[in-house]
Amino acid sequence: MTKNRSDLQSYDFDLICIGVGSGGLACAKEAVNLGAKVACLDFVRPTPAGTRWGIGGTCINVGCIPKKHMHQAALLGNAIEDAPHFGWNVPKNYAINWKNLVTEIQNNIKATNWLVKVEMRAKNMTYFNGIGSFIDQNTIRVRRANGTEQQITGKYILIAIGNRPVYPKIPGALEYGITSDDLFSLSKPPGKTLCVGAGYVSMECAGFLNEFGFNVTVMARAEILSTFDHEMATIVKEYMASRGVTFLQYRLPKSVELTENKQLLVKFRNLKNENIEEQGIFDTVVWAMGRRALLDDINFSAVNITIDDHEIVVNNFEQTSVPNIFAVGDVVKGRPKLTPVAIKAGRSVARRLFGGENCCVNYNNIPTTLFTPLEYSFVGITEEEALRRFDENEMDVHHGYYNPIEFILSQRPTAYCYIKVITKRDESSRILGIHFIGPNAGEILQGFAVAINCGLTLDTLFSTVGVHITNAEEVTKVFITKRSGLDPSKPLYVVP
Repeated sequence: MTKNRSDLQSYDFDLICIGVGSGGLACAKEAVNLGAKVACLDFVRPTPAGTRWGIGGTCINVGCIPKKHMHQAALLGNAIEDAPHFGWNVPKNYAINWKNLVTEIQNNIKATNWLVKVEMRAKNMTYFNGIGSFIDQNTIRVRRANGTEQQITGKYILIAIGNRPVYPKIPGALEYGITSDDLFSLSKPPGKTLCVGAGYVSMECAGFLNEFGFNVTVMARAEILSTFDHEMATIVKEYMASRGVTFLQYRLPKSVELTENKQLLVKFRNLKNENIEEQGIFDTVVWAMGRRALLDDINFSAVNITIDDHEIVVNNFEQTSVPNIFAVGDVVKGRPKLTPVAIKAGRSVARRLFGGENCCVNYNNIPTTLFTPLEYSFVGITEEEALRRFDENEMDVHHGYYNPIEFILSQRPTAYCYIKVITKRDESSRILGIHFIGPNAGEILQGFAVAINCGLTLDTLFSTVGVHITNAEEVTKVFITKRSGLDPSKPLYVVP
């Protein structure tokens, strides 16, 4: 049960969670398990295109889950393409049925929304379908979807409102463009699509849409995936280009207009040559230029929470500048914008507040995966970060190309399947980062993430017997270093 219950009795709730996405829900469930009385507030503002969704936050409704479903659909399309090489008779006129795909995804999402509500009722959480905004550090005004308002109080407040996509401030952006908040429920096939943005959302959307057979262009103001390891990002981009994605870099959109044929005329600036006027015709424009929290909704100025670049500043314990107010998830400054990170942080807050624990989340060596058609997953630091931290002579980069057996009969290009292991060049040869491009990269890297957090060294990696025949075993064979100058496309099979 909750400790010091008498200290909580002057409030309506022990904990109020503003936002019931992955982080808020994880915190609320853990708090209830520890005996706390919890209120959850959740409301989704419709997108400019009018898209709405249910409880559960970005991941369930318009993020990780529907994205992974579409990624899987793209992989299945690749499998059908390869199937004749493995003896299967496949009709030549197969194609994606967009309506069926969206229907299946939305049915799954609605079922998950329902399960979330059932679980909240079973745990006796009080749910408000409304926007929560601060009156003071313990008092929240709830503006319900039906227009009514009420005030509730809580000993502790958690902010877990997530982020929403940013629209460019150009003519036609709101009227004619959509975002990933709309794409997964789009009623008609997107057709010829322009994805504007250089980050992982733009690349993942461009990747699966292209594999579905739609004509896709990615427009970016600078480098693609600039926050990722540069070499790995270049390989991902080159693979997508080899599959038909067009890249327009160093461009910025200027306007979007509806043509007489009901298509979209996009005019854009060439940042390398301002004298060139450029434009293109598309059926769909997807804005993927970053995300930002709707902080004004919560009236943060009423409690003077410290904000930096539209994100909430917290300490190692997820505590804001106001001692009883906490924040987790994408709204937090300096935290990885990942669902499992939000969940870990939410549970950690609840255990400290109501379970007597005093630990904080380990934000080091968090693995992540880019779900492009050829997946890229990594854990630890990039090569660029290693060069910033250490002298070039203090580190080694082991690398190599490999041939996935599933690509051999179908003759898929293997030139993009690449592994990089970054190590400290000392007596222990501690591994600082592992980067992997290839099939099932995310599944492969999970185990290596555990190993790195356990202090994985190069000797341990190379003395490990791989699972044969798998792509994962190739990580244990990257004996060639960049320092050696040897060709990484011709791997050595004995330790030099």
